[in-house]
Amino acid sequence: MTEIPAPQPSDRHYILGGTRFLARPLEPGLHVVATPIGNLRDMTLRAVETMAAASLVACEDSRVTRRLVDHFALSVKLVPYHEHNAAEMRPKLLARLAAGESVALVSDAGTPLVSDPGFKLVEAAREAGHRVIPVPGPSAVMAALVAAGLPTDAFFFAGFLPPKTAGRCSRARALAAVPGSLVFFETGPRLAASLADLAAELGDRQAAVCRELTKLHEEVRRGTLSALAADYAAAPDPKGEIVVVVAPPGEAPPPAETDIEAMLRAALAGGSVKDAAAAVATATGLPKRDLYQRALLLAREPG
Repeated sequence: MTEIPAPQPSDRHYILGGTRFLARPLEPGLHVVATPIGNLRDMTLRAVETMAAASLVACEDSRVTRRLVDHFALSVKLVPYHEHNAAEMRPKLLARLAAGESVALVSDAGTPLVSDPGFKLVEAAREAGHRVIPVPGPSAVMAALVAAGLPTDAFFFAGFLPPKTAGRCSRARALAAVPGSLVFFETGPRLAASLADLAAELGDRQAAVCRELTKLHEEVRRGTLSALAADYAAAPDPKGEIVVVVAPPGEAPPPAETDIEAMLRAALAGGSVKDAAAAVATATGLPKRDLYQRALLLAREPG
């Protein structure tokens, strides 16, 4: 049984820029705190002060959160709250809230409740009449939307796609008519196959693969789903955290010149010039006559 340590009198402090500050008292309730997705400088002042002042901090993995705590020299008590112990820990956290304490909830990175077990705790806290206070900040979903250059007036976050092709295709078909950009999380080993399945079910929309956002090796690659699938299939599995953004149906901007050429070459590998032009015209909406001339030139290239 995991026990939650009782609060002890101590300075609730944090350090910024080498200066030590005392955190202001925190109102009772569940404080849902966003933490950096990679760059520690994205931690907000309010998030630092909230974690420092809280009676305790519920986190997914104390080893991950400890790095954040050490960086800001926070005087906090960490308790685990994750999918494997949530049923056991939730009543204990609710009891602390009932006692008038302040509990901060954090995930390993980003905004809690996005692909982590925080939802049930927030739901239970509200049902029990406790305040739930959001402390907004970093989010991989929002960072990817900002960097992708695709429509953001409406979007749908779909989390992780199923691991197998049949499940992915079924899920993609269910999302095909959503009138907004689609946002997915994905892993490196599954990325190429997922992009190909999305292209097959959604049409060859424009998309962006956003990898390692806010980190040292941040990368954002734009292109059509089929072109991106081909690129990633031809290279070693990418590493790091990955977010895929797909344009809405019927609203994708024209594909880039390099994408058109890649699509024509791929179509020529399995058909005639006429068939390749027709296939790419259907996928992009571009004039078949222009595409035929371009495909003809590509077909005449030596080698």
